[in-house]
Amino acid sequence: MTALHGAPASLTETARGAAKAATEHLLGLQNPAGWWKGELETNVTMDAEDLMLRHFLGILDGAQASAAARWIRNNQQPDGTWATFFGGPADLSTTIEAYVALRLAGDAASAPHMLAAAAWIRDAGGVVRSRVFTRIWLAMVGAWEWEHLPVLPPEIMFLPARVPLNVYDFACWARQTVVALTVVMAERPVRPLPFAIDELTPAAGRPDPVPVGGFFGALDRLLHRYERLPAWFVPRRALRSAALNRAEKWIIARQEADGLWGGIQPPVVYSIIALHLRGYALDHPLIRAALDGLDRFTIEDGRGRRLEACQSPVWDTALAVVALRDAGVEPDHPAVREAVDWLVAEEITVTGDWAVRRPQLAPGGWAFEFENDNYPDIDDTAEVVLALRRAGHGPGADTAAARACRRGVDWTLGMRSRNGAWGAFDADQGSRLVAALPFCDFGEVTDPPSADVTAHVLEMLAGEPDVDPEVITGAVDWLWSEQEADGSWFGRWGVNYVYGTGAAVPALVAAGVAPADPRIAKAVRWLADHQNEDGGWGEDLRSYVDADWRGRGRSTASQTAWALLALIAAGQAGGVEAARGVAWLVERQTADGTWDEPEFTGTGFPWDFTINYHLYRLVWPLTALGRYLSATAGSESP
Repeated sequence: MTALHGAPASLTETARGAAKAATEHLLGLQNPAGWWKGELETNVTMDAEDLMLRHFLGILDGAQASAAARWIRNNQQPDGTWATFFGGPADLSTTIEAYVALRLAGDAASAPHMLAAAAWIRDAGGVVRSRVFTRIWLAMVGAWEWEHLPVLPPEIMFLPARVPLNVYDFACWARQTVVALTVVMAERPVRPLPFAIDELTPAAGRPDPVPVGGFFGALDRLLHRYERLPAWFVPRRALRSAALNRAEKWIIARQEADGLWGGIQPPVVYSIIALHLRGYALDHPLIRAALDGLDRFTIEDGRGRRLEACQSPVWDTALAVVALRDAGVEPDHPAVREAVDWLVAEEITVTGDWAVRRPQLAPGGWAFEFENDNYPDIDDTAEVVLALRRAGHGPGADTAAARACRRGVDWTLGMRSRNGAWGAFDADQGSRLVAALPFCDFGEVTDPPSADVTAHVLEMLAGEPDVDPEVITGAVDWLWSEQEADGSWFGRWGVNYVYGTGAAVPALVAAGVAPADPRIAKAVRWLADHQNEDGGWGEDLRSYVDADWRGRGRSTASQTAWALLALIAAGQAGGVEAARGVAWLVERQTADGTWDEPEFTGTGFPWDFTINYHLYRLVWPLTALGRYLSATAGSESP
C-alpha cells in the first residue's frame, strides 16, 4: 500500500480513506424519502414462474417474455444448466423451470443452449425427479398430472390453532403459500402450454413418482381417495365449498396495502391464481393491485428483465444507519435524520398473525418490506432499534423514535419463545410434523429460534436498561448451547457459520461476556483457522449440506466484514488476522467506494433458496472499517 505521493501509507490511513469513500457512496444511494434499498437478487425460478403465471392468466406479453428470456439465458451455465446461486452446482428444478420459460419466450427446442439443457434434464431423471413445487407449476400448464401430486386439501382451514398441522404450524412465509395452494390444488386448473415438453423425458420413459411411505404416505393416499369422491357426494361438496370460502376470505384479509401478500413472491403468485380461480377477473381491484405490485418488484436493464423475490428497504435502511454511525457520521446529519423519520413512519401498529400465539401482546416492531403489516419480524425490529438508538434516540429520550423503540422492545420481549430465544416471525413455532408432509420438499416451512436472530435481539436488549436480567441470561445461555464444537455458530439467515459467528460474538460481548472467555476465544480461533490466504473470509453455500465447506469459500466483502466484527468485539482489532482482513477490504474496494460481490451471502432457506443482497457488499464492510478505526484509535496498526 502506498500513499498518494509514493510514501508508504499505514493501514489506519488507508482504512480511513476506504471508509470515507464507502460513506460517500452509501450516502449517494439514499432515496429522497429517506430509505435505502439494494437489489435483492435470487435465481431464475422467479422469472420463469413469472412467465408461467402470465401464460396461465393469458397476459403473457412478448416484449416482457423476450426481456426475461435474456436474463435467464445470461444465467445459463456452460453445461446448459441453471444453479440456485452464483457459482453453484446445477439444480434440476431450476433448470426445468428455466427451460420451460425459454420455450414460452420463443426459444426453439432445437437451439444449442436448449438441447444442452434438455439433455442434462433427461440425464438427471427428468421432470419426475423435480421438486413438488416445480411439478405444481407444470400441472397448471398441462405438463404434469395433478393426480401425481400430493394432496393439500383446503379443509385444513378448519383445524384450530391448537391442533397439529393447522395453518399456524407453518412459518408465516409457508402459511401464506399453503393457504393459497389449497385453493389451487383443489381446483386442479390446466391452461396448457402451446408446446409439449416430451424432450425432458428420459429415453427409458417417465416413471411414476416414488410413493411416500410411512404415516404421511398413508395419509396422502387417503386424501387422494377423498379427492376422487364424486362431485355429487353431498358431505364432501358442502365441506369443500365451506373450506374454499374460508381460504378465500383468509387470503383477502391478508392482502397488503401494496397489493401483495407477505412481500414475497411465492404467496403472491399463488394468491393471485387462487383468487382468479375463485372467480375474480383480472380487472378486479384485488387482482389488479397484485399484478401492479409484482410490476414494482421488476427490474429491467441491459442484462434483461428480472423479479426480486422480495424487497428489503427497512432492513437495508437500518443497516445503513448503523454503518454510517460507525463510520463517524453524526446523528444530526440530514441523511441520518431523514432515515430515522422514515423508519419511525414504518413502525407497525396493527395486530398480525403473530397474535395467534401471543393474543395479549400489544403490536410494535418493523417488517422487512415497504408494506407487510401482517408480518413484522423480530430480526428487523432488533436492527431498527439498534439503528434508532445509535441515531441519538436512546432509552432516556422522549422523541417519537425513542417511543417507537420502546414499543419495539416490548413487542420483541413478548415474542420470546419458551426456550429463551427468538425466531424470525413467530414465537414457539417449530412443529416437526409439517416438515414431514409430502409436499414440503423445498425449503424451511417452520420458524424455530435461530442463533443469528437471537444474537441480534440480545445485542439490542443489552443496551436497554430496564430489561429483566433473566431474559439476558436466558438468551446468553441459549446461545452458548448453540455454539458448535469447533467454536462457530450456524447462520440461519446468512451464509453461514461466518455469519452466525459474526452475529453471536458481538452480541455476547455486548451482554457482558468477557472477551477473554474461553468460548469466545474458541470462536476467534475458528475464524483465524478459516481466514483465506488472501486475508479475507468467504463461505460457500455448500456448507449447508456438506460440513467440509464450513467456513470455506472465495473471500467476499460481506463475509470478511462479519468475521472482522467478531474479532473486533472480541478485543482482537490489533491482531494480525484483523489487520489482514482490513487490508483485504481496502485493497479490493472499487474506484467508486464499494465492493464487487457476485456471490450469494444471504439466506432465505438454507441451501434451497439464497440471496445476493446488493447492499451487503457496502454496509457491512463500512461497519467493520468504522469499528476497526474506533477500536485502534490512538495506536498505529500493522
